[in-house]
Amino acid sequence: MSLNGQLQLFSSSTLSAPVSGKQIACNPVINLTATVGDSNVIYVWRGSNQLVSKHTERNQKVDAIKWKEDGQFLAAGWSDGVVRLIGLESNKAVHHIRVAGHDGKPSRIEFIAWARNETGRQSRAGRKHNDLPDLPWRDLMSDEKKHVLDLPHELTFLEVETALPKISPLPLSGGTGDDMFVFSTAASLEFVFRPHQPEDSDNVHVMIAGTADGGIHLSIYDSFVIGTFQHVPHTARGSPSSKGAFQLCGHSSHPKVSTHALLLRHKDAGSLASIYLVPMDLTFVHKSPINLSLLASKTTTLQNLLRYLKQAQSHMISEWKSTRELPGRFLRSVQEDLEKSPKGPVTIVQALYHTVATGHVFPQVREWLVDSLAERGHKRWDKAVVSGLQNLRSLIHENFLPALERCGIVLSRLLGLSRFHGARENIGFTAAQIEKLLDMVAALTLVSYKILLGVMDELDHFTCFSSWLRMEIDKLASSSAAAEELTEKEATMDNVKVLTYIQRYLMGSPLAVYLGDISAEERESDWKVVEESNGTSLLELVDQQLKNKECGKPYYKALPKIDQLVNHLTGKSAIVFKEIAEAEKRSVRFNQAVEISTGEKIWRHDVHLCARPQATESGVTTFVATVPEGDKNMIFIVRTVIPVANGTSGTASSSACGLAFPNGATVVDIKFMDDESLLVLSQLKDEQSPALVRIGYQSPTLPYSAYKEGERSQTIDIGGPEVPFIPLFFNAAGFVPIQMEVQRASKTRGELHARVCLLGRDRTVYKTYALPDHFETSPGTVARSSTEGKSWKQQDEEEEDVVMENSQ
Repeated sequence: MSLNGQLQLFSSSTLSAPVSGKQIACNPVINLTATVGDSNVIYVWRGSNQLVSKHTERNQKVDAIKWKEDGQFLAAGWSDGVVRLIGLESNKAVHHIRVAGHDGKPSRIEFIAWARNETGRQSRAGRKHNDLPDLPWRDLMSDEKKHVLDLPHELTFLEVETALPKISPLPLSGGTGDDMFVFSTAASLEFVFRPHQPEDSDNVHVMIAGTADGGIHLSIYDSFVIGTFQHVPHTARGSPSSKGAFQLCGHSSHPKVSTHALLLRHKDAGSLASIYLVPMDLTFVHKSPINLSLLASKTTTLQNLLRYLKQAQSHMISEWKSTRELPGRFLRSVQEDLEKSPKGPVTIVQALYHTVATGHVFPQVREWLVDSLAERGHKRWDKAVVSGLQNLRSLIHENFLPALERCGIVLSRLLGLSRFHGARENIGFTAAQIEKLLDMVAALTLVSYKILLGVMDELDHFTCFSSWLRMEIDKLASSSAAAEELTEKEATMDNVKVLTYIQRYLMGSPLAVYLGDISAEERESDWKVVEESNGTSLLELVDQQLKNKECGKPYYKALPKIDQLVNHLTGKSAIVFKEIAEAEKRSVRFNQAVEISTGEKIWRHDVHLCARPQATESGVTTFVATVPEGDKNMIFIVRTVIPVANGTSGTASSSACGLAFPNGATVVDIKFMDDESLLVLSQLKDEQSPALVRIGYQSPTLPYSAYKEGERSQTIDIGGPEVPFIPLFFNAAGFVPIQMEVQRASKTRGELHARVCLLGRDRTVYKTYALPDHFETSPGTVARSSTEGKSWKQQDEEEEDVVMENSQ
């Protein structure tokens, strides 16, 4: 055996919690591994037992995990029917994708896959100067600048938002729902609001999730939902629908082809005698009238901004209520005493107004100021109001208004796209819809500035009132000499603002017009008027209602409410998102299925889709490898050629080949690595340490023959001249792997070799081995030159002899 046959240990870890089921996933670009322990805790590990983060959801279980192909997100499918995307830099779920079943109710997520598709447009990152015609200035350009940028393309993907100040984090307390902690740190914000990368301008990232009730869910660009499909595979022999529901159990794709390969199985896991290969055509990727990457980026950014606005609005209302809660308790206590008094003022407003104007203090008020409120109560009152109003001012100025500004920029970009494409092309939304959303943003901006002015005004008046209140408490609680000294301070008091605060702000804040509660009946009736306004600008309606309020006229109370406006904007935006998704969903097509069966129960399976090397658009070739449960030394590979024209797949044709391990070796796990290599984790007879075998499954020497459902194909032994293979060994005394994960080499975040991750039998130890560099060469050449006619043990002994001779 060659020297490269010994695998190099990349990392080894012993987990604190055993892996639940088969839930282990390796990051494609970083040396990180995600596992699930105790069925409901997700752990992310770095090599050598270092725990990076963990994530859990109360009363929920994890049924599927998968890293995105760029390593930025870990998608986790939970039993409540929600796919949560956990950011690479934190343990928070930055996106929550709710997947509904066929009856509209949540369904457990059991399978997740990621894919990247190119939209078919020619790459416009740069054009070589040599491709241009002969021009007088050609020779003046240096070799480093012989590229001409595509100006229309650069303008299309120009990111204006990056020139704006970053959005500030929200406070930890005061939020609601799933996004309570998503926007609380700068790192999390940067992760959610990532700028669109130029290299992704012609790429579409797709997430496919399979549910327990047979749903196939599609999302693009992290979290933009396309929809959920219920598909029953139909084969050439008829429909297998009578056998019950089907679940997604495998997926493969190629970046240059919009046709994906799905594996479906019967819902009853005990009857896995057949799996079905179903081509899924994402024709909207191939021939979308609009750049999908740009559209998905902007709509996803808008969705995230709306989530941010919702949380900011929740914080604003919480801060405003905090300014009214404690003072309200103090005032209600004295108000009850005044109402019981047979004579004197009826309300605390009248009593305090009387004290400011005349200097006389009613007995009930004196007792309240000296005994109940006193210095400690005043400090609490002052802190609650001042800090609450200051926080509210910061939320509007630093969080809410900047988010509205970004919403306007994103909507303006969408408006330009809708006007450019026009009604002649179905892109899922119209200019009129975007103009209405811009009008809602303008109405929210108006209300935000009204609130900001109101906060500043109330804070100014309260400062004067608080100083006067403290002065009265000190004067009533002190001696007569000290009271005479306080009269000098009283002479400098701005009594006009004190009286204004008592009259306008003490018992009810004007900010209640924007931040207060409203009954459900008033909300429904008022918004019904908006819906029936025949396209009248919402900005004009809100402005008119505020003018009516200032003049003392009746007005629609729901329209100026900040939470109602945010909900209205979110609801109307959701309609646009749904129509965009529906336009793309109509372009998803499922082709006729190919039944994969050898007439016996399937124990292991994997699928890989390859683009046709002759011409990408001519079609794809899909390989499905299966291992029968009753004969684990056998591997059956079904090769299916699927023609693809204009993004639509045609009638498939299949052939098959059977491979057998000699000398009693059995298969532990199988995984396709790339377009050339099938990796097989096998247990050798009478040997504790298993071996990893690389098989060249596309070799022309493999005897693929006509495939018939339910029958075994022609079988040949692995090790013979027809099967190109490379056996690989690893030193791991006492380590018995039961599961394998394979990742290809990556240069995204530095050089990272191709590697295989092996989970031990005890489910607490996993080891990662770097695969040899010669995997880039043909396995057939290596196999025939060094292994033909020899057993693996003989090859290993010869390798040790070579090493000893070289050392001597």
